[in-house]
Amino acid sequence: MILEVATLDVRPGLEADFERAFDQAREVIARSPGFVSLDLRRSVEQPSRYLLLVGWERLEDHTVGFRQGPLYPRWKALLHHFYDPFPTVEHYRAV
Repeated sequence: MILEVATLDVRPGLEADFERAFDQAREVIARSPGFVSLDLRRSVEQPSRYLLLVGWERLEDHTVGFRQGPLYPRWKALLHHFYDPFPTVEHYRAV
């Protein structure tokens, strides 16, 4: 399994709106082939910062299947306008 890790900095004051939009986005990503799991955590110290952890069967399930697939435009429309700056995404595998 590959773990996608992203730190999401949401524009201050929009946290509740982001969380509501994320509830919808969760359903979108869950339909993507190769999707395994999703966990969203909110920072205690920086309440506008979230940690996104997404499990994928293979790296390509995220980078090609989801990001270049038909579900991504909906994910993008729901969430991308909340971020400042735009998140950096990294992928990890178990050792």
